[in-house]
Amino acid sequence: MESLSQANHGPGSYTINLLFKHLLTTLLEVLRFSTLALVISLEAISVLQKWKPIFHFLLLSIFIFIFTIKPYFLSSTPVYLVDFSCFKPPDFCKTPFSLFLENASKIESFDKESVGFMAKILTSSGLGEETYLPPALHCVPPKPHQQESIKEAEMVLPPVMEDLLSKTKISPQDIDILIVNCSGFCPSPSLSAIITNKFSMRDDVKSFSLSGMGCSAGAIAIDMAQNLLKVHKNSYAVVLSTEILSTGWYPGHEKSKLLLNCTFRMGGAAILLSNKKEARKSSKYKLFFSVRNQRSFEDKSYVAAVREEDSEGKLGVTIHRDLLQIVGETLKYNVTILGEQILPTLEKFWHAVSIIRKRFFNRSEEIYVPNFKSVIQHFCLPTSGSPLIREMAKGLKLGEKEVEAAFMTLRRFGNQSSSSLWYELAYLEAKEMVKKGHKVWLLGIGTGPKCCSLVWECLRPIVGESNRGPWAGSIN
Repeated sequence: MESLSQANHGPGSYTINLLFKHLLTTLLEVLRFSTLALVISLEAISVLQKWKPIFHFLLLSIFIFIFTIKPYFLSSTPVYLVDFSCFKPPDFCKTPFSLFLENASKIESFDKESVGFMAKILTSSGLGEETYLPPALHCVPPKPHQQESIKEAEMVLPPVMEDLLSKTKISPQDIDILIVNCSGFCPSPSLSAIITNKFSMRDDVKSFSLSGMGCSAGAIAIDMAQNLLKVHKNSYAVVLSTEILSTGWYPGHEKSKLLLNCTFRMGGAAILLSNKKEARKSSKYKLFFSVRNQRSFEDKSYVAAVREEDSEGKLGVTIHRDLLQIVGETLKYNVTILGEQILPTLEKFWHAVSIIRKRFFNRSEEIYVPNFKSVIQHFCLPTSGSPLIREMAKGLKLGEKEVEAAFMTLRRFGNQSSSSLWYELAYLEAKEMVKKGHKVWLLGIGTGPKCCSLVWECLRPIVGESNRGPWAGSIN
């Protein structure tokens, strides 16, 4: 018997909804520009026919309403990204393949087949030899204990927060909103409470902790912050993104659960957002558009990546074989909504036409993929592994240049879950690729599954970042 979710969200209705949205958006834009053409035509006629000045005034009023006043009143409060910092772990946390496999071979819970499987995954993952694991996972056997996880959190979050405060020259007392996201570790008191205590923040700071939201949590936390900033005017919001690995180690034999041991690595980021008018002058970026969606309503998608016990009662995250397909479906809907808002009218038109032709005339025809590079100059994709990056690049028709930041971040730092996107943006800045007026797309995808897109517009030239931050000393 089909579940209610499957009945309500079948592939047929999904395609029809996409088609309907495309047609409606295209129709609205055509209507808007048709109105402009009509106003210009009437103005030309009024000049030739020497109509009374009142007609010029009316036509000018219509023009201003459609293209100036209406967008002004519909626009939301701007959200600025003042600056951000990324945590660079100490050298004693570096984990070359040889050390990882040597330690794994000494752990009694692993047999030769498990170690061999992890060696195979490492060599094909896209990771380099200088990624980092926390001290608890350098022990033999590893120490996935509560206290070790607390130590790891204290090792990552306070330093990256201090670096952000130093960069932006603000005090912890200036912060109005604090959001900390970490998927696999949810202590009590919460991680946000640990930070509030450590930095003696105000008693009215609005603090939140997000857990269990996977690699998309960093982008979702930004989306949450910008919604809070719509309500709380003249405020600063800090987002801290990390993944605590000490509790996530899997000591069993199931191959689908061993994947995360091989690819997840240490990382953390701190981001300062503001809606203050004066913040525009010093900020690096302005949030141009954000969109998020999820497919947890669908049973197959819901269990694509799930934390559960194996047959021996050992806890780990199971990655199912159809995960890439499900990620593609989740991304498809997110990209469609994003495209409707930012793509040129012609790109949206051809995409809508291709959907109609495939739906009603030729099912074998490929759907036209809009050219996002026409409006977005830089892309920060999930660093969940080389296969996923390649598949996403193929689906979005991105070249080597557009996926460079993702591959370089994966190689240098590994998959840092929710904070990886900020290491990619730091890479682009260190290379001085981001220019004033450029748009950068940060794309977060996580378990659930959930997808969140953030498009930022660069507000000023960004130079001198190669000598500081996580890429200092290794950008070349």
